Amino acid sequence: MLKGAHIYRRLVLTGVLVVLMLFAFAPAALAASNHNAQPDWSNGLKQHYLALGDSLAYGYQPCLLTSPPTCSTADGYVPDLFKSLQSEGVKDYLNLGCPGETSSSLINGGICPYSPFSSQLAAAVAYLQGNAGKVSPVTLDVGANDMLNSANFNPSTCVVNQSGFWTSLKTLDANLTGTILRELKGALTVKGRVTGEIVMMNYYDPLQNICPNSVPYSQIINRHLANDVRGFGSIVNVFHAFGGPKSPNPNICTLTWMCSVGDIHANNKGYSVIADTFADAIL
Repeated sequence: MLKGAHIYRRLVLTGVLVVLMLFAFAPAALAASNHNAQPDWSNGLKQHYLALGDSLAYGYQPCLLTSPPTCSTADGYVPDLFKSLQSEGVKDYLNLGCPGETSSSLINGGICPYSPFSSQLAAAVAYLQGNAGKVSPVTLDVGANDMLNSANFNPSTCVVNQSGFWTSLKTLDANLTGTILRELKGALTVKGRVTGEIVMMNYYDPLQNICPNSVPYSQIINRHLANDVRGFGSIVNVFHAFGGPKSPNPNICTLTWMCSVGDIHANNKGYSVIADTFADAIL
């Protein structure tokens, strides 16, 4: 999610890249990207689950001030969701989530290492091609770092930079519809049939209790995310699951670290809610 306070660069993706390299040069029996190809869920969930996105996909939580400090990503929404998918026959998952990832860096790289691939998207496409027809679902969360950064929104003053906000939103839309979702759907398309489901989440508003004026902007972002994914996959409503637009919203205290340590990320309970929201849509 946001590249804000308490984000540590724990970016070593050991094991993940070894798996990816095994598939990087596998024959890709894939058709070219076809925006008009129709989903085919007749075979249900597949063997592999692929998770993509920012720090929420990564499972970031702030280090607790214990002795020694406790820093764990074991309770993010991806492993929680996998537990539900596993009960339905999914065998394993690959999580490529990257703290601080924007829609542009997801395409171009520059934040987390994905060697030998240039970016999270390139690594994801290689994995999908190497496992053609065997991956579903593909979950995605991206956009918060594009939109709710210090150049667009100042949480200290609650001032919104209108020009920066709309420029960033235009970039987010273009990156999602023109590249990210298009390439993912293309890599999921085998002989003209889409063999896996793309499921993207919208965002809760971690700032709504301290800056209620942020809520309409979060709703705008979420409407754009829903429109962008249309034709490529589906959206799940995490914003609603976290209590929606009401301010003050007590769920921000119970589901995130905002009220305890001032960190925007979900806590264990919040990640569980996100996972359940995905599961309700997928299963």
